[in-house]
Amino acid sequence: MLVKTYGAAVYGIDAIIVTIEVSVEIGVSFNLVGLPDTAVKESYQRVVAAMRHSGRDFPRRSVLVNMSPADVKKEGAAYDLPIALGILAASEQINGDRLSQYMIMGELSLDGSVLPIRGALPMAIKAREAGFKGMIVPKANVTEAAVVNNLDVYGVDNLTQVIDFFNGLLSVEPTVINTREEFSKGVADFDFDFSEVKGQQLVKRAFEVACAGGHNILLVGAPGSGKSMMAKRLPSIMPPLSLQEALETTKIHSVAGKLKRGSMLMTQRPFRSPHHTISPVALVGGGANPMPGEISLAHNGVLFLDEFPEFSRQVLEVMRQPLEDRHISISRAKYQVDYPAGFMLVASMNPCTCGYYNHPTKVCVCPPGAVQKYLNRISGPLLDRIDIQVEIMPVPFKEMSSDTAGESSASIRARVVKARQIQQLRFKDCKGVHCNAQMNSRLLKTYAALTDECLEILRQSMERFDMSARAYDRILKVARTIADLDSSPSILPSHIREAVGYRSLDRSSWGVTSPLP
Repeated sequence: MLVKTYGAAVYGIDAIIVTIEVSVEIGVSFNLVGLPDTAVKESYQRVVAAMRHSGRDFPRRSVLVNMSPADVKKEGAAYDLPIALGILAASEQINGDRLSQYMIMGELSLDGSVLPIRGALPMAIKAREAGFKGMIVPKANVTEAAVVNNLDVYGVDNLTQVIDFFNGLLSVEPTVINTREEFSKGVADFDFDFSEVKGQQLVKRAFEVACAGGHNILLVGAPGSGKSMMAKRLPSIMPPLSLQEALETTKIHSVAGKLKRGSMLMTQRPFRSPHHTISPVALVGGGANPMPGEISLAHNGVLFLDEFPEFSRQVLEVMRQPLEDRHISISRAKYQVDYPAGFMLVASMNPCTCGYYNHPTKVCVCPPGAVQKYLNRISGPLLDRIDIQVEIMPVPFKEMSSDTAGESSASIRARVVKARQIQQLRFKDCKGVHCNAQMNSRLLKTYAALTDECLEILRQSMERFDMSARAYDRILKVARTIADLDSSPSILPSHIREAVGYRSLDRSSWGVTSPLP
């Protein structure tokens, strides 16, 4: 007897339908074909034990399982459940009339329990697109898959439940979630708030400008000055995720297995902070079984690189292309996958090896030239992609001990959202451009044109500080964002002056003179 069940394979962050054909005939053998990996091949032992503990017998006949399309590699143990149901239906131990109406995925434990899987959300999206009536997934994944509307999603705990469901002995209600209502609940729920930060008004303003225009930002300051503390609060002032962004972000984390059990849509922008010992593959993604890297997990959110110069040169250089293109293409001998990588880069570093160059109270003990040498660990092309560079000083004791609360993240975010709305209207006809940081030279000429007075201020500033040519476009982009925060249709002299102040490392005098007395 031949029976078909249906599952899915994740490729990149999307899923493709996998048809599992099971044939039970005369003989005594078990064969599994269709490019399965080791985990799929080992399903035989798990399926046999799960059937036994569920009161069913594995047929003592010739069993052939084919997984189509045969040229797509099948990975992981999530095919255990559809394989088991196909074998049970082909051996006439369950009623298989309704199997074709459902996509079924789940890993089986030896006692018949159904264990969680990765990628339930993209699989559910594909099931709806393919016209399936419903989807059967592990109970731990049901809320994640039920986010998809117009699809009956059933969460099961064990193989016996699924058998009884198809035999008509058990009535299981599909999980129903009001996606928009659940999404709106957690949009403004943050663990950290800028009201907890004492002082640091300049850095708060720089963060506000960075979020308003989607600019990458680099913080340079001594140890203990608050770089990491403020970076963790950055998502609380970024524009809220749209429902489409939340869906795309959740798909990436689902594929990577990073979603918490029982979670639904991600309601807050991701914040990823990898250690500086990370490998290039872990950062950009890939591997023997391709998985999203940190830059994709930070999609629509923040990638925070603490101790920026301590990352290996190879790791930092692989970020250059994703920073520009907002996606990463990974090509290997056996596969090619694309992952989105539209993240905001936030980096922090000490000003020198000892950490106290330009410190107001402590003396830097680095030898002459060491400060510039330390900065040179970061390549010019990578620095070129960072629009805002600010020095951060330690907070004085008077401000640190003050009981006065700072401005809340909610009020800062309101200004950021208003500025972003101006940019969305401005770039509505520009494909692929959503914020000021993504403007090219043509758009800069159109939307960041300077008056003679502003042009003269910019010329004097660049000559006085001997700034590099790469600073010119960056200053214009940041000035355009500052103007948007002020709801100004044109760039004013004050906007240019503030934007110039955010290019600390472009000044030729920075780090050249030895700080030793």
